[in-house]
Amino acid sequence: MAEETNFPDCMKCNKGQLLPFSDFGAQGAPIHYKAWVCNVPDCGYNLKIRNGDVYIDEPIASGESHEPRVR
Repeated sequence: MAEETNFPDCMKCNKGQLLPFSDFGAQGAPIHYKAWVCNVPDCGYNLKIRNGDVYIDEPIASGESHEPRVR
């Protein structure tokens, strides 16, 4: 049986939900819930944490031009 998860409603469009994104820090430690993004593509509302500061509604890039880092 799958666990049901309730995410917060989007505060901008009131249609979607904010979905959490995680990342890894400079030393490789996981950073859970580093960003929250509305799941309605036309909305694009987002909250991000960067260096302890909260950024609201920054532009979202498609990622097409991203080149992976060589490790």
